[in-house]
Amino acid sequence: MTLPTRHTRRAVLGAGLAAGAALAAPGLLRAAPMLEALTLYGPPAGPSITLAHAVATGAFETIAASSRFVAWRDPDELRAGLTSGTMQVVILPANAAANLYNRGMELAMVNAMTGGLNYVTTRDPGITTPADLAGRSIALPFRNDTPDILLKRILAEAGLAEADVTIVPAATPIEAVQLLLTGRADAAVLPEPATTMAEMRALQAGQQVFRAIDLQAEWGRITGLGPLVPQAGLAVTRDFDAAHPGAVEALQAAIAATLPEVLANPEAAAASATEPLGMPAPILAKSIPTSALIAEPARGIRPAFEAMFAAVAEVDAAAIGGDLPDAGFYRL
Repeated sequence: MTLPTRHTRRAVLGAGLAAGAALAAPGLLRAAPMLEALTLYGPPAGPSITLAHAVATGAFETIAASSRFVAWRDPDELRAGLTSGTMQVVILPANAAANLYNRGMELAMVNAMTGGLNYVTTRDPGITTPADLAGRSIALPFRNDTPDILLKRILAEAGLAEADVTIVPAATPIEAVQLLLTGRADAAVLPEPATTMAEMRALQAGQQVFRAIDLQAEWGRITGLGPLVPQAGLAVTRDFDAAHPGAVEALQAAIAATLPEVLANPEAAAASATEPLGMPAPILAKSIPTSALIAEPARGIRPAFEAMFAAVAEVDAAAIGGDLPDAGFYRL
């Protein structure tokens, strides 16, 4: 004989309290994170501020039980990390991503995280156009990478060959700032936040530097597409994508949700990024408004990517691996 179920007042109350506790703590009902640990990599430049702040504010907690951001310092370290599989989720220059993809590396662009953040900075107020760089020395970090290619294209449009200027190689943007401020170069091609660093350090030394040329504006004039240079963005390896279904979409959603916080409160974002990027928070905060930070899915701005790749290829097709990347390059 089956006895009827008895719902005592104590049992009903207990069940109600348990349900209330679950509703009050929705995290208890949330699915487990997709992976135990997530390491994101990026350059010591503006877009990495967004990733560092996303880590600091727990934006990736539904993706990974723990997350961290690590800055890569030069293109050689980046390529080594991608080749070895150490770096699987990384911000990198778009032309470098295209080059590696066209050479057979299994990676794809998730988004663009900046619309361009390179400036020609100088101590000479007489330099205001690319043509004014004739006969000048220019400190240039990351030779044969995005800043160098942008400069070559813009000089060519101004009727200047590379031989018409003297390139002073710099290992890093910070070294380029030092070359400029010590007078060993007349100008420097600097990404943010190095441009802001040059301005602030010059003021501290009783000097003045000028943002002589906005490379994004020049690029927009050349291409007719406006000042959008999707210079860098987040890419993932195919191994990471295959091993963690849904993680790429979740990463993009977290980054897109974090970006408005970065733009609205640069000081808080800078505080999150100062240690991993190794730069003072005031410099990072001041650089955010001129870093053109975005979080645009790569497929949605494919025409802008392709316009940039085509213009790069006019100067050096090998820089993108010989051809425009196909549709498989664009993950979202």
